[in-house]
Amino acid sequence: MNPDLTLPPVAAPYQLPFHYGALHNIGLDYLVDPTPARELLAKRHPDLTLAEFDGRACATLNYQLYFAQYANGAGITQEVEFSVIAHPTACADRLARLTYRQFADGRDQTKLLGIARLHVLCDNPLAIDAGTRLYGEPKYPAWFESTMPSLNGPAGEAWSVTCKRAAFTEGGDGLDRRPEGLFSFHADLAGLARTPVNNTPITGYGTDPDGRPLAGPMNVYQPYQYHPLAAQDAERVLLTVHDEASEIGEHLSTLIGRAPAVAAWTYQSAPVAAHNHPYYLPSRQPR
Repeated sequence: MNPDLTLPPVAAPYQLPFHYGALHNIGLDYLVDPTPARELLAKRHPDLTLAEFDGRACATLNYQLYFAQYANGAGITQEVEFSVIAHPTACADRLARLTYRQFADGRDQTKLLGIARLHVLCDNPLAIDAGTRLYGEPKYPAWFESTMPSLNGPAGEAWSVTCKRAAFTEGGDGLDRRPEGLFSFHADLAGLARTPVNNTPITGYGTDPDGRPLAGPMNVYQPYQYHPLAAQDAERVLLTVHDEASEIGEHLSTLIGRAPAVAAWTYQSAPVAAHNHPYYLPSRQPR
């Protein structure tokens, strides 16, 4: 049997698909010089080809806060994926020629244009293990300080995420949180135009330890909100590299540098219940 026609094994103790109980997600897209992106992609994922939109590559930062419920409890995870948009080299003849905006609107019906992950930083050891073993993600420890729009917080449309250095604890089942920041971003989307877009499933690409390419689609069951950023909106999104000597800092500086974000896309799970304001009951005793 041709091994390329078989499904990758599901590493124990995991089972697929992985179901998200709730997801809060912001992505930032940058149109950048394709040369360094192409060189890094060739090192990380040699079976993929960089997508180009009018001669530019698309580098993307994708922050997720998600909740998952298990038979014996629950887990909360934060992570950031730093990726470039790419497609399998062997499938190039199936792709239509798209502008960036057409891609962002979800016009690629093949879903071959996906995120080729260059770095995945995560605060949950279980999620790091699962992403590495199941999807070939270049996933490693970090921790996050984050704020985002919330019905349980003050009004606003701002997202702020700081990613900090971490390492596994000696037993490997916890994180040693370090104080050093790696990078951060701030995005204030208040008042910006937004468009619902049907851009999922999002195909995430990885490469396993044997060098075999993997593709893992992720379905999100409601539309994303797409926020185009015009030139006058450049100051709405600020990306700061705090440690340029780190690998993620070096790659952010090389691939994105001072390029402005061209769009943000957001998704926040709807609440499923609300505990309401209490009220006083009539008392039989005077107060």
